[in-house]
Amino acid sequence: MAEIKLTKNELRAQQARLSQLQKYLPTLQLKKALLQIEVADARVEIAACEEVYHVLHVEMERYSPVLSEKIAINLTDAAKVTELKRRYENIAGVEVPYFEKIAFADFQYDLFETPPWVDPVIIGIRDLTTAQAKIEIAKEKKEALEKEFREVSIRVNLFEKILIPRSVRNIKKIKVFLGDQQLAAVSQAKVAKSKIEATKLKRRQAIQAKEAIHAG
Repeated sequence: MAEIKLTKNELRAQQARLSQLQKYLPTLQLKKALLQIEVADARVEIAACEEVYHVLHVEMERYSPVLSEKIAINLTDAAKVTELKRRYENIAGVEVPYFEKIAFADFQYDLFETPPWVDPVIIGIRDLTTAQAKIEIAKEKKEALEKEFREVSIRVNLFEKILIPRSVRNIKKIKVFLGDQQLAAVSQAKVAKSKIEATKLKRRQAIQAKEAIHAG
């Protein structure tokens, strides 16, 4: 770190810097607190989405015995995603994704040539795929918020533990130096004044001595 200049101009610069840091710190602290809340909410959202997925998965397990049957269609084709759309919102300065909609490829099959359980299974497969997509997007949201939270936390720590204390120390150091200089200047002025007064006194005494000689 470069050595600071022990001058009045540097003192004013350090004081202005400290003022800016102290003014901006509360904004960073507030942002950090908001992000912390949002991260917690995102975790709750993920847990809720995972619970929905679990419930749907349990419901699909009811069809396990019939899924081994040979049928003329491939059920996995029913879950082919053609579009997964997100919308983005700004939260505490960071763009986070939200699930908006999902679209599946058109899946045609003959209702009369397939078992009756095929319809609910296709709905269940698509519901599971949708639930999984919501989980992934919720995780993306949490990761974006956590990344911003870490960066803001680093800045808050930088302000609180390094920048502000450093400015305070610099200001104190400059003030002490300038104060010492002022005291030294005052002392030097007093010494100079004393010398001047002594010189004046000697001159007066010399003049008085000469006057006394002439008078005698």
